[in-house]
Amino acid sequence: MTVDFQGYRYVPGPFQYSAGVSALPGFTIERARFTNPVPLADGFKRIETYLQAESLPLTAFCACELRSPAPFTDAGFIAFNREYCGTLERWGIFANDKNPVARSNVCPEIDKPAGPSFHAFSYVRPARGAAPSFVIAGSGEAREGTGPYKDKTVRHGETTPDAMLEKARFVLEVMQARMQAVGAAWADTTGVQVYTVYDVHPFLGAEIVARGAARHGLTWHFCRPPVIGLDYEMDCRSVVVERVLPG
Repeated sequence: MTVDFQGYRYVPGPFQYSAGVSALPGFTIERARFTNPVPLADGFKRIETYLQAESLPLTAFCACELRSPAPFTDAGFIAFNREYCGTLERWGIFANDKNPVARSNVCPEIDKPAGPSFHAFSYVRPARGAAPSFVIAGSGEAREGTGPYKDKTVRHGETTPDAMLEKARFVLEVMQARMQAVGAAWADTTGVQVYTVYDVHPFLGAEIVARGAARHGLTWHFCRPPVIGLDYEMDCRSVVVERVLPG
């Protein structure tokens, strides 16, 4: 099930993000990446200025990729998400715990930012006859639902090669299900990203490449997922226009 918003539709998720977004007919999604992480508050200001300069409403903001200094505890993650959603609420995007914005939030293992920061963001703009475009939110190896992450995590606390394979398979299936919800598949992607500090080579060919999930290559970020105990995360997208902005 998807819900229409302003220029895009989204797959409902938990309050902190949607599971993915896709442009409605007559619109396209574009992506902008900062050369260096921009602290959260400054990043929101820069995004607001950018959208205004592009003559786009703040509600055009539809996805983002964040960087945090270290994985959160369960309680810390909830507190951070409430702070993050506060700006979206002021922008007229987030209301009644419904959040249309897709998101990834990961933690670099090396060269960590001082605090939560923006790495990239996506937005929707009018574009007649544009090809379909989408951004699928990041997901780690935790099943959806309430309760502590440790109780929802595939092979919690295990990082052996066979455990990582099982985690990767789970996340790949989540990505496929989220793409299916917006009428897309691996063949439609223009970018796929993986986030882990553990070796992906043992299953890269058989599980990722063989599915068509690396048709344009695979971007591996040496990062951890945002919650303590998670070890593997992915996201993916299909966008025609990508920009690089000064950090």
